[in-house]
Amino acid sequence: MEVITKTKDLAAACQRLATNDYVTVDTEFLRETTFWPKLCVIQMAGTEMAFIVDALAEGLDLEPFFDLMRDDSVTKVFHAARQDIEIIYHLGGLIPAPLFDTQVAAMVCGFGDSISYDQLVYKVTGARIDKSSRFTDWARRPLTAKQLDYALADVTHLRDAFQFLKANLAEQNRTHWVQDEMTVLTSVATYRADPDQAWKRLKLRVRKPVELAVMMEVAAWRETEAQNRDVPRSRVIKDDAIYELAAQQPVTTEALGRLRTIPRGFERSRNADEILKAVRRALEIPKSELPKLPKGRQAPDGSAAAVDLLKVLLKLVSEAHGVAAKVIATVDDLEKIAADDNADVAAMKGWRRELFGETALKLKRGEVALAFQNRQITVLEQTPQQATQAAE
Repeated sequence: MEVITKTKDLAAACQRLATNDYVTVDTEFLRETTFWPKLCVIQMAGTEMAFIVDALAEGLDLEPFFDLMRDDSVTKVFHAARQDIEIIYHLGGLIPAPLFDTQVAAMVCGFGDSISYDQLVYKVTGARIDKSSRFTDWARRPLTAKQLDYALADVTHLRDAFQFLKANLAEQNRTHWVQDEMTVLTSVATYRADPDQAWKRLKLRVRKPVELAVMMEVAAWRETEAQNRDVPRSRVIKDDAIYELAAQQPVTTEALGRLRTIPRGFERSRNADEILKAVRRALEIPKSELPKLPKGRQAPDGSAAAVDLLKVLLKLVSEAHGVAAKVIATVDDLEKIAADDNADVAAMKGWRRELFGETALKLKRGEVALAFQNRQITVLEQTPQQATQAAE
């Protein structure tokens, strides 16, 4: 099996793949000791060809691969695409388009929530994929024959899964459902690690605006530091340290050194000085300009029971139409629908509204009812009189 290590060979392979209507793509990477994923291997396949690219080969320029990813005449097929696209966006500054994610398509076609690649391949083709090489060291060279076989299987079997799902979607008139789902995956905002938004990754363990301000400043500093050093966030400081910094708000080296979550001697480091500057910046914010604490959504009386009913309805609709429940609506969607008939959520728009949203509103108004018949729960249409009685 030939592994591409030279730019000219990569360019030739990508030119051949560009003659296809679609190309299946996967990557192997490491991330345990870095902030950004370390790309090690790229796998690509067309209808009658497949290639493995050693992304770590000395002198290899990946630009031909990026050119293929931005070629809008070729559909790029991934399974669980988010991490692969994150790598491509970080290294190449682009998001592959048009895009088809077989995991998303499988959820729309009734294969359950977040089906794994090997399970999907088995259900579609009957082939069993050896996943024992999944967590091997993809940065070590030379790659073993077993690793190469595993890598190739990740794109060759994907062709069959793609063709099956594409036909299934067309048969059920659901192709546009998957296209709607690609919006998040193809949004640049999905892959930007904005330091100013880093605090949103943390649990909100603050009670005062000033504590939130400290959390935001320190989290932003940590995010920038982790990106610049290309190390995991926890290698800079751990989450628990940010929570304690927000609560204690140290402004001197001595106060910083007394914190339980700060390692001994850390207060004398350059990072300690940067943390103290971040805390001081937060404390210098005028009271009137401090960030407001996010308010928890106050659920109206009785809405918890409504959410429970909507969950049952969602399960019924999901099973009846062979669509994964979480593709139709999230728990957050259900809570908002329970509280507001005009909730601005995905479940109340487009095909989701037709499939679930309208019936959800009818259930709230008593125009339909849930009943247990023949050992299963069903949805029953209500007469206007019954609906009025239910409302009363």
